[in-house]
Amino acid sequence: MNPLATELNEIIRKENPEVLEMLSGLGREMYFPKGILTQSAEAKVKAKRFNATLGVATEQGKHMSLPSLMKHLPGFTPDEALPYAGPAGLPELRAVWKAKTLKDNPSLAAKPMGLPIVTNGLTHGLSIVADLFCEAGDPLLLPDQIWGNYRLTYCIRRGAQVVTYPFYDRGGFNVAGFRAALAKAAVGKSKVIVLLNFPNNPTGYSLTRPEALGVAQALIAAAEAGTRIVAVADDAYYSLFYDADAATESVFSLLAGAHPRLLAVKCDAATKEVFVWGLRVGFLSFSAGGGRADSPLYDALEKKVCGEIRGVMSNCAMLSQQAVLRALKSPTFFEERAAKRELMRARADEVKRVLADPKYAAAWEMYPFNSGYFMCLRLKKVAAEALRKHLLDAYGVGTIATAEYDLRVAFSCVEKENIAEVFELIFQGAMDLQGAK
Repeated sequence: MNPLATELNEIIRKENPEVLEMLSGLGREMYFPKGILTQSAEAKVKAKRFNATLGVATEQGKHMSLPSLMKHLPGFTPDEALPYAGPAGLPELRAVWKAKTLKDNPSLAAKPMGLPIVTNGLTHGLSIVADLFCEAGDPLLLPDQIWGNYRLTYCIRRGAQVVTYPFYDRGGFNVAGFRAALAKAAVGKSKVIVLLNFPNNPTGYSLTRPEALGVAQALIAAAEAGTRIVAVADDAYYSLFYDADAATESVFSLLAGAHPRLLAVKCDAATKEVFVWGLRVGFLSFSAGGGRADSPLYDALEKKVCGEIRGVMSNCAMLSQQAVLRALKSPTFFEERAAKRELMRARADEVKRVLADPKYAAAWEMYPFNSGYFMCLRLKKVAAEALRKHLLDAYGVGTIATAEYDLRVAFSCVEKENIAEVFELIFQGAMDLQGAK
């Protein structure tokens, strides 16, 4: 093992030996090399005459650029848009994102939390967590309503073994089923990885405050009983809450610093919160119990994450980070975000109004939803894939089949005035297939 990895592991062991035991083999071996980047950083401070380190080209003391490209980036200089950002991301962006997180989740203020690390979108953050903490055979706790990419990231790439539970129970989240599945996953295992995605993709459901407390209590109890828990909060659709009963703080807030055997991980992104899907700016944050807020644990984990980023993609795009940073620093950011949330809330309310028509009961049931981009229909008499294809061919309507009888509808990309027509066409398509049987 590289001495730098050994050094990081020793720091983690001293600060929290439980977290060291959570690391995968790859996680234990990961380190950030003292190579070109470290030498270049040192030169940036001390090379007062000439700095011949980084692999960039300069001209007249500025980053070299092509006018044919820069003319498409008004408002940015070459030095702002074109340099490397560093493996952990822009320091100012990381600090501003943490400040935003604390504003959105005020109960986090008194809890330990590392500085967010920039990732290439939220999926990249989930992949980093899988590489550093998931070993083949590790149990992965998931509901039966999931974003399918989890299986690629954790099962195909890392060999995790899925333990599932029914997502819904009597119109809300199945806390009892979650608790039972967690207990099952822990049998004969020293570690369980738990993915918590709220607002949920595909259902658009977020935990109520009592449900969030129930989930947190179950995880803390499992940690107290001796199981190491890596709890990953996938907060992709955070802030898009529409109903008064939806908990507006991330479940990460309830898990941060809760127990030494519970590592809380927050994967979030500007993707949906700042409406910049293709800019690929995500963040990864850690919190563990039993240590102080400024524990060297977080610096050691950051170096392992930076080693992973360095080894896979070097660093994340500077231009995207600069653009997101400017948006976050705008005095109107939170006002603008709230306005978009209200627009989305109006669409969600329209979906519920339209689907209250009793005629639709012949074709489907509506899964409860209170947030996010999506809602799901539980079809009664036709298969979701057959209906999906029929809607495309006969009516030019696109939907997603997420399970044998579950059809996902993204109201996020349908104007409010078109929602009634969309569901009428889905209903007609279902009636077509029911009549053809």
